[in-house]
Amino acid sequence: MIELDEAPQSPADAPPVTDLPEATTEQLEGRAMQIAARLAARPPSKIGRFFWRSLIALIGFLASVAAWRFVEGLFAANPLLGWVGAGLLGLFVLAALLVAMREIAAFSRLKRLDTVHHEVTQSLQAEDLARARKVSARVSSIYAARKEMDWSRARLAEQAPDQLDVQTLLGLTETTLMEPLDQAVRLEIEAASRTVAATTALVPLALADVGSALIANVRMIRRIAEIYGGRAGSLGSIRLARSVMTHLVATGAVAAGDDLIETVAGGHLAAKLSRRFGEGVVNGALTARVGIAAMEVCRPMPFTALRKPKVTNILSRSLAGLFSREKS
Repeated sequence: MIELDEAPQSPADAPPVTDLPEATTEQLEGRAMQIAARLAARPPSKIGRFFWRSLIALIGFLASVAAWRFVEGLFAANPLLGWVGAGLLGLFVLAALLVAMREIAAFSRLKRLDTVHHEVTQSLQAEDLARARKVSARVSSIYAARKEMDWSRARLAEQAPDQLDVQTLLGLTETTLMEPLDQAVRLEIEAASRTVAATTALVPLALADVGSALIANVRMIRRIAEIYGGRAGSLGSIRLARSVMTHLVATGAVAAGDDLIETVAGGHLAAKLSRRFGEGVVNGALTARVGIAAMEVCRPMPFTALRKPKVTNILSRSLAGLFSREKS
């Protein structure tokens, strides 16, 4: 025997049927960007690092022995072919050395940006005018080889001697040198946000949005470092992206909070059309947040005289035309 609840006397007395909750802006998490950030920020294990290093060493040793035996066989068969093979092997070794030197130079450029950033912060705290002048000159020397920065550097060299205060001098340096670079960086962040948002909204594949977000963010971080004078190589780009993502994951800044989603997607037509479009907007917002964090990491000067860009401002420009707003 199963006792049933007493049925209502009339259909009007029946309780209303509850609909499934719709995909509101508070439920959008930007899952693709969060997964991509965690993948990029995940530190390699010591066992895995040991395995890959030993495997690369073994493959390199076997390839070297095989190449040497191949050249010896050519010499035994025909001395002319042996010299040709030896020359090609020498060219390959030279190219490998050049690539290694390029990676080392890329790491040194990134370290120089970190050093200058630290010196600027210390100069602001110490209130030492002579030290601030040296730091300002060092920031200007980073862009000595770039012709598009000649006018800004000349303007700074003309006005810097008249400044008698540390805050004013470093503020002049920031507004003169960093402002045009910040505008170029904003364009890169907008392009990356647009790419991630469009891929998430339009591509139906499950992991395509995660892969696109990861590639777009690594490329964006590399371009930001290049604009600020720290052009990174392949290994440097991966290390720099891991540093930015690790910082975001550690501080929780990669999580899509309610304030961010309400500002970005509340009242936006994309969030009203489908959940997929809403996720695209949130992933674009998180990409913009990663770009702003990369600015703070790669910028040789902290944000003092100039304001740090906001996610909403970047999104309003990057997604203009991609997701049109509802018109009255």
